[in-house]
Amino acid sequence: MSDEDSQVPVWSYRVNLDKRVRSDHPLRRIRSALELSFVRKAVAHTYGRKGNKSVPPEVIMRMMLLLFLDDIKSERELMRIIPERLDYLWFLGYQLDDQIPDHSVLSKARKRWGKAVFVTLFSRVVQQCVEAGLVEGGKIHVDASLVDADANLGSVKPLSEEMIKAIEQTAKEQVQKLDERDQDQDPPSQDSGSGGYATGQYSKTNRQFGSTSDPEATLVRHAGLPSRLRYKTHRAVDDA
Repeated sequence: MSDEDSQVPVWSYRVNLDKRVRSDHPLRRIRSALELSFVRKAVAHTYGRKGNKSVPPEVIMRMMLLLFLDDIKSERELMRIIPERLDYLWFLGYQLDDQIPDHSVLSKARKRWGKAVFVTLFSRVVQQCVEAGLVEGGKIHVDASLVDADANLGSVKPLSEEMIKAIEQTAKEQVQKLDERDQDQDPPSQDSGSGGYATGQYSKTNRQFGSTSDPEATLVRHAGLPSRLRYKTHRAVDDA
C-alpha cells in the first residue's frame, strides 16, 4: 500500500485548490468530519509487499463516497469527471497535474478487500456518527426503493426442481426466524406499508424463475409496469 502525500508541491501553477473550494462546500464539511485512518489498518492484510504501489485506501474510499454522494452513474464516468472538478481533486488530495487512476482500481479494491472488510468499515463510520452526536436511537425512519439489476430479461429461465425446493426451505427458515424475533416487538405503526410493491407477484414468480447471469437479482413489478430484474435497497435514517 502506498501512503497519501500531504506535501504541497513547490510548483502548482500558482493554483491553491484549498482556496478554490468555498468555505461552505459540503465536501469540506465531510472531509473535516470523516476520519479514515482506520481504513488502512482494516485492509492491510489484503495487500502484498512487492509489486507496484496501489492507490492509497483512504483515497479509494473517498472515490466510492463521491459515487454515491453525487449519484454518478458509473466508475468510468467518475474517473472522467475528477480531472474537471477542482472540488473533487481537493477532496481526494490530488493536484492539477496528477494522473487519475483507471476506473478498475475501485472494482479491484472491492474484490480484494472483501465483504467482511466493508462491514467493518461501515460499522466504524456509524460509530463515528454516534460519537459525534448524530445518532439518538429513539426513532428510525426506514424506506425502500427499487434498483434495476444489470441483467437482461432474456437471462431469466425456469428454476430446477432442486433449486425450487432449496428456495422454499430457505424461505420457511427465514420466516420462522422473523416470527420468533417479532414476538417481543411492538406492532408496526399505521403509517408503515408495503410502499406499493407487488409482494405476492414478487414471491410467486421468483419461486419458479431466476436469472442465469445475476442469480441474486429478482423479478419484481412496480406501479403496474412490466416485471424487471431488480434489487430492493433499504435506507434507515436516525430522527436526530
